[in-house]
Amino acid sequence: MREAIVIDTDPGQDDAVALLLAFASADRLELKAITTVAGNVPVAQTTTNALRIRDLGGRGDIPVHRGAEQPLVVALETAEFVCGPDGLAGADLPAPASEAAPGHAVQAIVDLCRAAPDDGITLCPLGPLTNLALAFRLAPDILPKVRRIVLMGGAIGLGNITPAAEFNAYVDPHAAAVVFGCGRPIVMLGLGVTLQAVASHDQIARIGRLGNAAGKAVHGMLTRPRPGGLGSDGHPMHDPCVIAYLLWPELFEGRDCFVAVETGDGPLRGRTTIDWNGRLKRAPNAHVVATVKAHELFERMIERLATLP
Repeated sequence: MREAIVIDTDPGQDDAVALLLAFASADRLELKAITTVAGNVPVAQTTTNALRIRDLGGRGDIPVHRGAEQPLVVALETAEFVCGPDGLAGADLPAPASEAAPGHAVQAIVDLCRAAPDDGITLCPLGPLTNLALAFRLAPDILPKVRRIVLMGGAIGLGNITPAAEFNAYVDPHAAAVVFGCGRPIVMLGLGVTLQAVASHDQIARIGRLGNAAGKAVHGMLTRPRPGGLGSDGHPMHDPCVIAYLLWPELFEGRDCFVAVETGDGPLRGRTTIDWNGRLKRAPNAHVVATVKAHELFERMIERLATLP
C-alpha cells in the first residue's frame, strides 16, 4: 500500500532532488500535493521553482499550492547566497508551463488531512515549518489524521546558518516549536545525518550520464560552485534524506529523544536541544536520526532518477 504524503517545501536545490525522488517513487508514495513556503528564497520564487521541478518530472497531475510568505513572528531571512538568485542555480530550468493551484497551502493541508482516515497522511516538510504550524493552530482537529511528520531540520551539533542553528529551524523557530509540540510522531533528519549524505564524484558523474533531463538538472545543481563554510566539502543532499527515509528506513539509524526549540531572539535562536542521553527525563517527541549509509542511498537514488523524463 502506498504512503500518502504532502511535501511542504522551499526549493532550493536539495528540495528539487527530494521532489524528483518522490516523483520517481510513485510505486511507493502517493504525493497528494506540494505546498510551498518562504525559506531559501521568498515564497513567490519557491512556488515558481516547485512548478519548474514539477514540469521537469512530468508530474502536472500533482497540485502545487502557494503558502506562507513570512515566519510566524520574526522577519524572513533567505539563503540566496547558497542557492543562487532564483534558488535553483545550476538547474538551468525554463519558466513554469503552468500556475499554482488555487487556495492557500495551509488550507490545502487542512483539507487533505480532513479528507484522510486517521493516521492517513504523512507530512514531509523540507523547509521552515510555518505552514504546518499554521495548519495545526487553525485546525487542531487534523492532528489525528497525521500519521507522522518526517522533516529536515535542526541539528544535534553545530548549525549551518548560525553556530547554534540549522537554517530551517532558525528561519521560523516559533513554528518549529509548535510542530515539535504537536503530539504526533516526528522523524527528525537534522544536520547530524544530512551532512553525511554526500555523493561520491563517481556517483555525481553517473547522474550526469543518465541521459534524461532530470539527471542533467541534478548534475548541474550538484556541481555548481558553492560558498565555503557550510559544514561540508561536498554537496550534502539534506532534503532528499526525508524521501529516502520513507523509502529505505533501513539505511538510517537514530533514537527517540526529547527535542526543544529555542525561540528567543539571541545567539541561540533556532537551536534544537536534543536530549540524546535522556538527562531531562522528558518523554521523547521525535525519532532523531543520526547516521545514514550514504553510498547505498545514492546508489538507490540514481536508479530511481534514471526512470524520470
